[in-house]
Amino acid sequence: MLIHLIKAFRIYIMTTKTDVINLITKKIPNSEVLVESLKGNDHLQVTVISSEFNGLSLVKQHKLVYSALKEELASEAIHALALKTETPN
Repeated sequence: MLIHLIKAFRIYIMTTKTDVINLITKKIPNSEVLVESLKGNDHLQVTVISSEFNGLSLVKQHKLVYSALKEELASEAIHALALKTETPN
């Protein structure tokens, strides 16, 4: 029964594309963020382009983005995240 209540509650804690962009740009200023819905609003593909990634390993780049979305991932407002990070050309 608890699982059904949690699934029902998820409807009310959805995150919009704009929310995702705002959260990431707050954590990583001057970044370019592209967000696509893959399946509903809780399965997202996100691309982040930032000079802050210069010199960081791919793992550290992803950790930085994940830290911006920590609450949304924990609450499953974002259930799945396909993430791509890059530095500007």
